[in-house]
Amino acid sequence: MTELETLGAAVKAAERKLSIANTKQKNDALLAIRAALLENKARILEANAADMAAAKENGLKSAFQDRLLLNDKRIEDFAKGVADVAALPDPIGEVISMNDSATGMTIGKKRVPLGVIGIIYEARPNVTVDAAALCLKSGNACILRGGKEAIRSNTVLADIMRGAIESAGLPADCVALIHDTSRESAKELMGLRGYLDVLIPRGGAGLIDSVVQNASVPVIETGRGNCHVYVDDDADLEMAANIVENAKCSRPSVCNAMETLLVSEKVAAKFLPLLLPRLQKYSVELRCDEKALKILGDAAIPATEADWGTEYDDYILAVKVVSGIDEAMDHIACYGSGHSEAIVTTDYAKSQRFLREVDAAAVYVNASTRFTDGGEFGLGAEIGISTQKLHARGPMGVRELTSCKYVIYGSGQIR
Repeated sequence: MTELETLGAAVKAAERKLSIANTKQKNDALLAIRAALLENKARILEANAADMAAAKENGLKSAFQDRLLLNDKRIEDFAKGVADVAALPDPIGEVISMNDSATGMTIGKKRVPLGVIGIIYEARPNVTVDAAALCLKSGNACILRGGKEAIRSNTVLADIMRGAIESAGLPADCVALIHDTSRESAKELMGLRGYLDVLIPRGGAGLIDSVVQNASVPVIETGRGNCHVYVDDDADLEMAANIVENAKCSRPSVCNAMETLLVSEKVAAKFLPLLLPRLQKYSVELRCDEKALKILGDAAIPATEADWGTEYDDYILAVKVVSGIDEAMDHIACYGSGHSEAIVTTDYAKSQRFLREVDAAAVYVNASTRFTDGGEFGLGAEIGISTQKLHARGPMGVRELTSCKYVIYGSGQIR
């Protein structure tokens, strides 16, 4: 057996015990994790400081460093997220249906864990905690494989959580971290059949595409976020400016940040100059189509075809002036990633068309795309935001990490 197969076997054995743990056992482990994270804050920050120093030395861009950075507040936030997950209803064992059949048997359906979940992700140490907490609550063991840039942070976080889980009476191997951050370990994880029940990639387009193309285990796609805001000719322009500023600038490195602004030609000449000072505060680079360039002049540069499909994760915004809602929705259908899309309008009929016709996991009327988040949606945390349509779509909380089992009660029936 390879080292990763040995790890997979240990996690699979732990998963069998975790799958039958009761709600109190799982919640006790989660609350132990929360306490341990807060108690070991200094240790976590020390490891993260080493990761950050290496990132700066290697010249990684600021948006990447923002995803990697941990501070007191971020540690407190994900520790609170663990407690929030503990407070959620336990989905395991929930009876989905129960019916009597023509054969006299009673056929039921209930929720069960998926099994062993692999999560492969980039430089986001918070994913280490969020994923472990959600898997634990939903009765799933997990194998975590983060990027090399966060290996020190991830190692410390995993060690802290494993110790807390064991102190609560569950196997430490309910949560396992792959310490080898080479391409080879990622490739082997993608083919870990017999040990892994599902693989969830969380990161940029390159990572997701690689997993989808190379994995031989089932994959749930998450994270790719080419999100749009369409400012309609019936929009409240001050509201629109607030929404666009928030969607682009509050945290551009995350997948729910807006990447393209679509503006109706009827309000573009008024709206874009109104918006410009707000974006200039953050030194946002504007990449505009010909119509937007005529309005913004030297404050922008020409967009290329590639800009419409790019997830920047940075202070860069593509801007296009459109004839109206139909062209806006056509553009989104062509370039959107199925993550989050928003319309700003006071016209009820248009808002309903947008909600009905735009194909995305989250569709907004008069609100920022930045709300597409497990915590904001009441899920406690999220393991990722699914942009596919099978099984789970949108922020994935504990319920999305379950499957189902049919249970049949008979009285001697044969066929």
